Amino acid sequence: MTPQPSNPLHRRNGTPHPAVAARDARAARLEVELAQLRQAVASHAVIDQAIGVLICLHQISADTGFTVLRVASQLANTKLHTVAEAVITWAQIHQRLPAPIKEALDEALRRHADTRGTPES
Repeated sequence: MTPQPSNPLHRRNGTPHPAVAARDARAARLEVELAQLRQAVASHAVIDQAIGVLICLHQISADTGFTVLRVASQLANTKLHTVAEAVITWAQIHQRLPAPIKEALDEALRRHADTRGTPES
């Protein structure tokens, strides 16, 4: 039986070299980060579309549209992405907004309208 050549990346006991273990751990962290970034990009697109709906319907700026969505999300205690998806679904197929989201959006828009009438300092 001929001895097998030793793998320089493994120790004699078969455990990976610390550099290999560190590389593998870093690769795993990067894979998780990549998945999170992909999700963020997809979520960002949905939020941008919902902002566009609000801009069109209420003649507000993009910044205000984002603020309205954010405030509605907080008031409804619902993730921003979920509020945005509901707005898009409503705009596309006229499916009713869930009551908590509709009430929160109405309140957020009312708050925006109230601040419009006040002079800036």
